[in-house]
Amino acid sequence: MNYITEILILLFLAITFLQSGYDKIADWKGNVGWLKQHFSNTFLGDKVPFSLGIILILEIIAGIFSLTGIYRLLFCNAKDMALYAGVVSCITLLFLLFGQRIAKDYDGARTIVIYFIPAIFLVFILR
Repeated sequence: MNYITEILILLFLAITFLQSGYDKIADWKGNVGWLKQHFSNTFLGDKVPFSLGIILILEIIAGIFSLTGIYRLLFCNAKDMALYAGVVSCITLLFLLFGQRIAKDYDGARTIVIYFIPAIFLVFILR
């Protein structure tokens, strides 16, 4: 396999974002309620449903691009969708990091960095 590293990272991103997106859909009210409290002392407090919707869309796109990227690497020898998956994943994670920093949830922000490292590495090796 010529692209084993890329495929493993794409699988990681697909699982991460599709599961997270599913969780947001399955428990929308619970997520909105928790996040309203989490961001209650910030300028994002009254924008939680809209912000969560944007994150949900980005996560689903990142997950679908990741799966499509795997397919295109395996069967078309094409890197385009894998690179798009990496870029959308990084953008999504940067939005999440921004939110955690605004909420002063520094432990949560540190956790996002763990996900950002493989995503940015994917962009690096595919550029």
